[in-house]
Amino acid sequence: EEEEEEMEGWHPLYPGHIPTSPLQKALLAAGSAVMALYDPYRHDMVAVLGETTGCLALPNLRDKMRNHPEGYRILRERPRIRLSTLDMARLQGLPDGSLGREYVRFLEDNKVSPDTRMPPKFVDDEELAYVIQRYREVHDLMHTLLGMPTNMLGEVVVKWFEAIQTGLPMCVLGAAFGPVRLSTRKLQVLATELVPWAIRSGLNASCVLNVYYEQRWEQPVESLREELGIFPPP
Repeated sequence: EEEEEEMEGWHPLYPGHIPTSPLQKALLAAGSAVMALYDPYRHDMVAVLGETTGCLALPNLRDKMRNHPEGYRILRERPRIRLSTLDMARLQGLPDGSLGREYVRFLEDNKVSPDTRMPPKFVDDEELAYVIQRYREVHDLMHTLLGMPTNMLGEVVVKWFEAIQTGLPMCVLGAAFGPVRLSTRKLQVLATELVPWAIRSGLNASCVLNVYYEQRWEQPVESLREELGIFPPP
């Protein structure tokens, strides 16, 4: 009854928003964590887990963006990375090695689309909802910058980097439990080369949400890595 009383008078803060109580969030987090561990490719469950457990990490990321000139512009202008906002023909025509060309190459090689990123539902703050939306939409750009494919090994490496960068429990969970599905040989490569590199890069790099990627398409990937502080992939 107390939960119902607290929910009375709540209303959607943005399109698609579903108001939830702390108890409901806890139940959603537990259920989505189980499903995400069972099937890491259940992106809907991964998304719910990120939203229901990011109550501490998301405000921290928002504050980092507010205190950075480029990040503040992103928060103010709210750019979106979707097929409807991308000039794919222009990006395909950029020189090899540029961020835009390598991003499109990543999408084509891995047969993925930026439109598959789910909109937030359970974040009870409109600005924080945009922060997690932005994180989702730059995820493929993290793959591009880190030179990692979308197979399980590549996803685990990216999750280690993102866990250090964002502090999102969802990323920490993926980094910790993702390797259980890898072969012994891949685990050895992961433990001796890729995870140490991802951790060092995550700690050394400036906040990746403070980059207005839409205005950096022509910048060479190597130059952007160097600017951010990401070490060259092993």
